[in-house]
Amino acid sequence: MSGLARWCYQHRFVVISAWICLLIGLTVMSQVVRTTYDNSLALPGTGSGSAQALLLRSAPAQAGDSDQIVWQVSHGSATDPAVEQRMQAMLTQVSHLPEVASVAGPYTPGGQVQVSSDGRTAFATVNFTKAADDLDRAHIDRVITTATAAREPGLTVELGGKAISSAEQTPASNASLIGIVAAAVILFIAFGSLLATALPIVTAVAGVAGGMLLMAPLSHLMSVNGIAPILGALIGLGVGVDYSLFIVTRHRRGLQTGLEPEQSTVQALNTSGRAVLFAGGTVCIALLGLLVINVRFIDGLAVPAALTVVCTVVAALTLLPALFGVFGSRVLSRKQRRRLRAGEPGRAEYGNGLWARWSRTVPRFAAVFVSLGLAVMVVLSAPVLHLRLGFADASNDPTSTHTYKSYDMLAKGFGPGFNGPLLLVARTQSLADRAALDQLDQALGAVPGVAAVQTAPARTDSGTGPAIEVTQVFPTTAPQAPATSALIDRLRTTVVPHYTNGTTLQVHVGGLTATFDDLAATTSDKLPWLLVTVVGLGFLLLVLAFRSLLIPAITAVLNLLAAAASFGVLTAFFQWGWGTRALGLGAPSPIEGYLPELVLAVLFGLSMDYQVFLVSRMAEEWSRTRDNTRSVLAGVTDTARVITAAAVIMMAVFTAFVFMGQRSIAEFGVGLAAAVALDAFILRTVLVPAVMYLCGRANWWLPRSLDRRLPHLTIEPPAREQSARAPEPAAV
Repeated sequence: MSGLARWCYQHRFVVISAWICLLIGLTVMSQVVRTTYDNSLALPGTGSGSAQALLLRSAPAQAGDSDQIVWQVSHGSATDPAVEQRMQAMLTQVSHLPEVASVAGPYTPGGQVQVSSDGRTAFATVNFTKAADDLDRAHIDRVITTATAAREPGLTVELGGKAISSAEQTPASNASLIGIVAAAVILFIAFGSLLATALPIVTAVAGVAGGMLLMAPLSHLMSVNGIAPILGALIGLGVGVDYSLFIVTRHRRGLQTGLEPEQSTVQALNTSGRAVLFAGGTVCIALLGLLVINVRFIDGLAVPAALTVVCTVVAALTLLPALFGVFGSRVLSRKQRRRLRAGEPGRAEYGNGLWARWSRTVPRFAAVFVSLGLAVMVVLSAPVLHLRLGFADASNDPTSTHTYKSYDMLAKGFGPGFNGPLLLVARTQSLADRAALDQLDQALGAVPGVAAVQTAPARTDSGTGPAIEVTQVFPTTAPQAPATSALIDRLRTTVVPHYTNGTTLQVHVGGLTATFDDLAATTSDKLPWLLVTVVGLGFLLLVLAFRSLLIPAITAVLNLLAAAASFGVLTAFFQWGWGTRALGLGAPSPIEGYLPELVLAVLFGLSMDYQVFLVSRMAEEWSRTRDNTRSVLAGVTDTARVITAAAVIMMAVFTAFVFMGQRSIAEFGVGLAAAVALDAFILRTVLVPAVMYLCGRANWWLPRSLDRRLPHLTIEPPAREQSARAPEPAAV
């Protein structure tokens, strides 16, 4: 690491020019190859996955996204001749727009179910040729413009559905800018120097930009999800600023002790840089651990996010030392530079400051702090016992959006279930199958929880062979309601088998609502495998790094507790609705089905970051003194300030994404912000030092036989930098 630091410092303009050329080249390449997002939620082996596969194979025109155009009259009826003429003309125009496969309106035979009982509200279903996120944004906008052009006094027209929602999303760049500004303010307060403030920001932005631009070629090699750039920016900015902050802090400390800028750069990279490399590796391992779930939708989020983290680590280890070479001692404040010129180098004083006093307080009340810290975490974890996975429907969208207004109109005119119809995709091969399907269609209307049924045949590609029929089943309850999930289960396990047994008839329950329900069930089933993978790999890495069994065990237990507490906060905030209305995020709703895995992966990675930075400093002191108390005190005093400052920056970045107006992204933001706050201010600065103090020398025990067999992984070589004198342990 010292060789890399010295080379980047001495060839600083080459490194900076290389980064500029790289980003320009990636920008050009991304414009040429374009990003092809794939937000398919198809889940092989599930009912919704089978329904989607059957449609794609036999009736691809009906396998694309299905959205709604909803209209309501203030007087009269939606079937009045004047209204019908105006709306039918609009629907005909929409049906001829690019990427629109068909439009099924209420003015055709069989469309009576699409007019409300009071006659004032009606809707049409727009079938697109592709999935929502594969559609051209300009074509979706044309559908919106054409539909809303039919408005007139007394006639309201709105649109809903996944494609319409994607067209209304706030760009991630807005939230990124807010996060960057917040990070800059915190850094300036911490450093008191504009240059020191700019260095972590510039480095993080360069790394995140590289990761975002690499998503274009990556999308041609694998499926990349449409929200991958948002997630990549959220994680990349958080860890990128943090990694740079740790290195800049170590560099400034070296300058203050009288080292030359180049010496200080080499020392910073050889100590904190090693920790950054290790920490970044643990984040990537945690993210790539998501691959064990084997869901393409999640794979398309995990790999791009891990790629962005790699880019931020590379930027911190190459671009940052080059910038140190350009600015020299100017990364210090003017006051600090004056002290250096006056021959008064700063010293790492353990005896002064808030964290020095706190480090001496921990041994005195270690047992009390452990009890209080665990009590807080357990209380915050309690709501997780009521966690329900699912998805948030359009009733939680901002009230100014088309999707919210159309949801409200459908819910009032027909019932909330019309916002999330279930699709029964049937394949008949004989007259007996046809008769059984007719009986099933007739019986569906009497099934508890079903409000209405609409059947429409679908053509096969060749026009011959087995017939495919799509039946829309409208539940009586909202898409996100538990009763709707119960209806899906009832149809699959009781109703459908009753009519298909003894025949070759195939009927699969699909649609967007059923797909999200299947996703929640699939991810819940595979969550234990993710925990075993991430916790197990993290435990092994810490054993190799710190030559200890107890420290990795403590880390694993506390990380699991932090995960439970963060999901307890999420449950109370979103599922119980304690914070959603205040932030304009809608009513209480289930937690997104794929959220636990993603948050857990990021949480475990970030928790490992803070643990590595804290314990590596303790391990450095332990290797020098073999005094556990001094090691714990040195670790807290030396790292708590930078860990908490980094946590505040991460919290600011994650919280900024809450204001994008997208419920799922807001859940990421709140979940990660809560996790980081709990990790930094309770786990790393209270529980970890208190527990390690109580455990004494057992923290550093590893059987000799195991020590000989395990490879050595050094994070922070103690010989590289002389440790400042630690305080004598306070009397307990």
